[in-house]
Amino acid sequence: MRHDVIIAGAGSAGCVLAARLSGDPRLNVLLIEAGGRDDYPWIHIPIGYLYCIGNPRTDWMYRTAPDPGLHGRQLLYPRGRVLGGCSSINGMLYVRGQAADYDGWRQMGCTGWGWDDVQPLFLKSEDYFDGPSDHHGAGGPWRIERQRLRWDILDDWSRAAEAEGIPCVEDFNTGDNEGVGYFKVSQKNGFRMSAARAFLRPAMRRPNLTVLTHRQVRRVVFEGNRAVGLELFADGAAEIVRGREIVLSAGAIGSPQILQLSGIGPGALLQEMGIPVLRDAAVGENLQDHLQLRCAWKVSEGRTLNQLARRWWGKGMIGAEYLLRRTGPMSMAPSQLGAFARSSPDVATPDLEWHVQPLSLEAFGKPLHDFPAITASVCHLRPESRGHVRITSPDPLRAPEIAPNYLSTPGDRLVAARAIRRTRAIMANPVMARYRPEEFKPGVAYQTDTELAHAAGEVGSTIFHPVGTARMGADDGSVVDPRLRVRGIEGLRVADASVMPRITSGNTNAPTIMIAEKAALMIAEDMRGI
Repeated sequence: MRHDVIIAGAGSAGCVLAARLSGDPRLNVLLIEAGGRDDYPWIHIPIGYLYCIGNPRTDWMYRTAPDPGLHGRQLLYPRGRVLGGCSSINGMLYVRGQAADYDGWRQMGCTGWGWDDVQPLFLKSEDYFDGPSDHHGAGGPWRIERQRLRWDILDDWSRAAEAEGIPCVEDFNTGDNEGVGYFKVSQKNGFRMSAARAFLRPAMRRPNLTVLTHRQVRRVVFEGNRAVGLELFADGAAEIVRGREIVLSAGAIGSPQILQLSGIGPGALLQEMGIPVLRDAAVGENLQDHLQLRCAWKVSEGRTLNQLARRWWGKGMIGAEYLLRRTGPMSMAPSQLGAFARSSPDVATPDLEWHVQPLSLEAFGKPLHDFPAITASVCHLRPESRGHVRITSPDPLRAPEIAPNYLSTPGDRLVAARAIRRTRAIMANPVMARYRPEEFKPGVAYQTDTELAHAAGEVGSTIFHPVGTARMGADDGSVVDPRLRVRGIEGLRVADASVMPRITSGNTNAPTIMIAEKAALMIAEDMRGI
């Protein structure tokens, strides 16, 4: 059977594409996912990300290459491997970024991607809890709500940040996200609202949409310079599916891997792997990510999750509250309070983001510390550092090399030092004095810019925002053009976070949903002309 559109990857972008394109009954749509159905209960309970990340049932289980900027450390690099992709395992935070991000894309030659162009697409997706407004939509498939808990220590951190010059705000998504407040989340009535639940599940009843799970993409199939299908395999058996339009939505790691395996990528790399070069292109380069610096303080007063969740009666209270009311710690996103601010007066728009949590642990997946604490992770939103994703074998089951190359520029190291200092200033504000905070990460021994940059390499970790590895642009060196068509190839597009020319100033799931909304409109428009 020949399909009109074949989508590789049923993550955040793929679910949106499948739902929107299959809304036209004249189009036959095939959606392919390497993982399984989203029937694992912990996907849908917000705190369940703890059981989904690092679980091969839902996560690709990637690791980075040893990173010089992190003193040779390797990081876990979670990516969703299930219907809904990363939206089924992520932190659920709804953050669009800044108007300047998208206007910057337009100034880089990406016509049609300015803030005025994309804001209506954000509204189109939304079912915002507070109803429609100039900045939000209602009635869309993707439910966005307030969080269903609060903490005194976070409220006080917010007041301390305000005293340090960061205004309190209700909404980070107006185009100017400067301020401090609780994040809004992609949830509905205390349950996760993944892209699979919001977009794909209602569309799966349509006869013109087919969803195949547990199918690994081996490569794109070409006739000359035209993509005509995908080669898949499952349980050792190979098959080829054919379509008029092939869309890669496998994410910032998966999409460049598929392109490289198909002969589109750096020529020298492909030749080294024994893959015939169809097009020599910078696929897999331009990797960008937000590095979070986990700054943490012991506290002597106030309630934190460390005390509550380490006691049997506390766990019982947490479970009972969620069972009865869908509120409390089981409903919480990994970070509840957020803030956006400038690292220095010379910065035009906020370039720092805080994720503040009433808890502490050594690393993600480790147990909570046995003392009360607060963590204020801060990340540089517009890093200069660039990394890469490169296949290590012609075998699609072999993970690619993921090298984020964190803190590799003097500018990034300087911003890291400033970010830690600004976090310390907030914690030292008199509002926080009643908690008697005692810094233990990175530790007061680090004081100079050089020392703080070194400390950043010790406490830094990914906040799971890889983008940019199939860069969109108007120049010949870009991987895709502003209509997301792979340069030099017919019938092949990429539509996911990999196309971002520059990372957005915030969490990346909402921008990825927007990219897919725009891609669906462009694909439908182009297919009407065929």
